[in-house]
Amino acid sequence: MAKQKREKKRFKLWQKITLTVAAVMLVAGIGILSFPYISNFFGQQRANGLIENFNNSLANVVPKGDSSSAPGGVSAKSFEEAKAKGEVDGEGYVIDSDGNRTSDSPVIFEYDLDALYRDSVKYNESLVNHQGTVDTTNYSAAALKMSKYGLSNFYCYLSAPSINMYLPVYLGANDEMMSCGAAHLAGTSLPIDQNNTNAAIAGHTGYIGRIFFDNIRKLEIGDTVTVHNYWESIDYKVIDYKVVAPNNSNDIYIKENRQLLTLITCIKSQKEGFDRYLVICEKK
Repeated sequence: MAKQKREKKRFKLWQKITLTVAAVMLVAGIGILSFPYISNFFGQQRANGLIENFNNSLANVVPKGDSSSAPGGVSAKSFEEAKAKGEVDGEGYVIDSDGNRTSDSPVIFEYDLDALYRDSVKYNESLVNHQGTVDTTNYSAAALKMSKYGLSNFYCYLSAPSINMYLPVYLGANDEMMSCGAAHLAGTSLPIDQNNTNAAIAGHTGYIGRIFFDNIRKLEIGDTVTVHNYWESIDYKVIDYKVVAPNNSNDIYIKENRQLLTLITCIKSQKEGFDRYLVICEKK
């Protein structure tokens, strides 16, 4: 009888342990399965926050010749002048006399945006008729040094409502920038409203915890993709999509008298390695 009681007690203990382990494994399994969705959610929330800050900053640009609307008593007309006066730090945030930040977002000056636009136009014009000689395999550097204008590498953002895509675009297709959003390929046109341009923008597919360009393969002919930069919003229409080899750069070259936007991501090759999936868009 005593032996039976001991056996029964051991059985109940073993049953309890088994149920506990099963519950832990179930919770862990649910956690593993739900991690991508949770991570993607927070990643998109972060992207939305960056886009919201971008739009808010544009709504509060300090106009040339009138710094009365500038936050924190900034009196300068440009980033460089404000930095020299000790009114902002190296990233454009208003600071006090001790160098402590007193603003939640950097100050943007119309003077600097005008300079950035002029330099963007000049950069694009320098590519016309010469892009074939540009090494487009070395696209990791930023086309322009944005810190010169008191700005981060966030140059614009993309929206494509048909696939619910809202994504920041940074200058320089390097690992750091592409872990934050999409990235402009140096040696291709900057995405501004200018003829004789082809802005190539790359984004990851299958990046753990974030959806970047995973859904661009769902874009259909006629869908709208919009570039929102510091000066305007430009609507493009999807006109083609294709798969090309990694060393095939013909589709990112400028086409005469056309204004193009080419979205690029990697997909698995049918043979080995990865090919490139392109979505080609043209200004409406």
